[in-house]
This record gives sequence, C-alpha cells and structure tokens, in this order.
Amino acid sequence: MKFTRTGIILNSENYPECRDFYGSILELPLLETIRHDDEEITVFALGDTYLMVEPGGTASPGTKPPERCPTKFRFNVDDVEAACAQLRAKGVTVRLRRHEWGTTAEFADPDGNRCALRSEHDFNG
Repeated sequence: MKFTRTGIILNSENYPECRDFYGSILELPLLETIRHDDEEITVFALGDTYLMVEPGGTASPGTKPPERCPTKFRFNVDDVEAACAQLRAKGVTVRLRRHEWGTTAEFADPDGNRCALRSEHDFNG
C-alpha cells in the first residue's frame, strides 16, 4: 500500500488551549485552519506528517496515565536541556530524565496528553 500522506488527529476537550499549545508553545508550523459551521480544526506540520487538532476529546487534570493515554508524542531535539528551558520559560512543567540510552523530558499538553522530548544525537531509530 502506498500512502500519499500520514497524519495524526488529536481530539481535544480544551481545543483553544491545545491549539495554542502546539502552535505557540511547541511552535509547530501552521498548515491551515479549517472553519465549518461552528467548528474549527487546526492543522500543524509535524515532521513529515501532520497533526490535526480538533474539538471533542476528554481532558484530564495533570498528565493522563498510559492506561488512558497509551500514545505519547515524542519530539526529538538537538539539546533536550535547552528545549526544557524554553518550555519552562513558557510555563510548561517539564521533568528531565537521564537514561543510559539517552535523555528525555516528559510534559503534557493542556488536555493531559503525554508528550516528551528526546535527544536526537543518541537516537538510533
């Protein structure tokens, strides 16, 4: 099967906050905003794929546990510590973790969806 494009659809209870989080906080490039009747959908570039943020999800205070949110967005960066500092400066709570296989940093979006940074230089995927 040949796919022409891949994407992830994220339904969010706190749509405006999630839209702003992925656009303003994580600085994902905006591809388009779709308005239809009373609904708005925002599409961001996410590497070679896209992230479509839509209304209709379920938020959780704090970070959702893996049982409720088995998927985690991982964003590889050149410098995890510098990226953590940038997120913290924007008010995001980030937990830096050092592993023998690399460095990660855990955080959540406004709906409690799990997100993480990962050091690119020691990623062998």
